[in-house]
Amino acid sequence: MTDTPPIDTTVAHSARVWNYWLGGKDNYPADREVGDYVLQAYPEMVTAARADREFLIRAVTHLAREEGVRQFLDVGTGLPTHDNTHEVAQAAAPDARVVYVDNDPLVLTHARALLVGEGAGKVHYVDANLHEPEQVLKAAAAHLDFGRPIALTILGTMGHTPDNARAYATVRAYVDALPPGSFLALCDGTDTSEPMIEASRRWNETAPLPYHLRSPEEIAGFFDGLDLLEPGVVPAPFWRPDAAEVGEIVAADQYCGVARKA
Repeated sequence: MTDTPPIDTTVAHSARVWNYWLGGKDNYPADREVGDYVLQAYPEMVTAARADREFLIRAVTHLAREEGVRQFLDVGTGLPTHDNTHEVAQAAAPDARVVYVDNDPLVLTHARALLVGEGAGKVHYVDANLHEPEQVLKAAAAHLDFGRPIALTILGTMGHTPDNARAYATVRAYVDALPPGSFLALCDGTDTSEPMIEASRRWNETAPLPYHLRSPEEIAGFFDGLDLLEPGVVPAPFWRPDAAEVGEIVAADQYCGVARKA
């Protein structure tokens, strides 16, 4: 295993800024400065970040508990925090296997310490670029059975690929490799409010990894050819909320969906 390059804490890092919004501790002054600059334009960004995480919890729990999925491929995992995919999946199904994919040296460092080897060897990490699906899928096949359903989760990630054609082709390459009965769960930021658009502009002005907002219709395009589960492509807080949450739901500029491959 190769050594990871030194981590520069003087420059904001997208995964650490996201960690800051989620209330994590793996961030530095440069990250918090960018995070706060974005929050000045869009205080609801913290709500949006948490809505993304809460969607992950509900979607993974549903897939493990109600759909019987026991294998998860989490592409673009980001920094480990609370309620990671493997923790949620194994809470619902202790025998669930999870493969995380990212090629960020910072994420790799944390993954080595916090993810690999947990759950009696059922959690693995692949150091690879999401835009190289053949490489990712080959590595994942060492840990997942591609003869049985797999849930592919891609959350807060495709916004870093601004070109729609390339983004759709990348996701399609993964979906095409999955067996029938598999699922795609995807969530990303949307251009559904002026404050969010300004927040994106500020992010792209200051952060090293730009982020491209899509319309809800463009988010829906990732699910073309798949069977969307109810309620379809919706703001993240509206995807199958718990009964106790219904009266307190606040919309977020994060749209999501879960769909089955026939």
